[in-house]
Amino acid sequence: MKTAIIFDCEFLCLEGSQRRFWCAAHDPDPVIAQLGAVKLGLEGEFPILDTYKSYVRPIDRFGKRYPLDPYFTNLTGIIEEDIDTHGVALENALSGVDSFSGGARFWSWGKDELNMLAISCYVAGIQPSIPARRFDNAVKLLVAAGMPIEDLAKTPSNKLADYYGVDHPPLRGHDGLDDALSISYTLQYLMKIGKLLPEVFDRT
Repeated sequence: MKTAIIFDCEFLCLEGSQRRFWCAAHDPDPVIAQLGAVKLGLEGEFPILDTYKSYVRPIDRFGKRYPLDPYFTNLTGIIEEDIDTHGVALENALSGVDSFSGGARFWSWGKDELNMLAISCYVAGIQPSIPARRFDNAVKLLVAAGMPIEDLAKTPSNKLADYYGVDHPPLRGHDGLDDALSISYTLQYLMKIGKLLPEVFDRT
């Protein structure tokens, strides 16, 4: 079955980091601490075929592990024990999600591959293992489905399924996998009702 990979990253922040573009003296680099992905079928009933979730050990420019700020933990639900017990090196997380993808294109709400993956690889001093040509912006898909531009600008990924009134299991905002699921449930719904054609995944 033809598939698309919907993914989302959670990355380090302090309160106000986004507003400051991570430029304050005390802001950490916005490196990945969690990566979630969904394998979405583009045929038949457009099933969710599989999911992937990885905690990533967030390291600074000198290879030292960043501690998690309480604000970040409150926002994402990620705690130190998650990283200590399940965290893997960035290159292992990328290798894992690449294998999970089976060569399909990756879609995120925005450009997570630039804003997080590329920064994390740069800070870690590793070559990105997945080329840029394999990533695209899921916002394009919603534009193709007719979502108003003004609504796109104010709807985060974790609110997308709710925006369309899609019935789904409980999701936690700012969790990599749950945010990817919110996008996936929405795309699935839009394809089922004919607002989004599966061919658009190849055309954009």
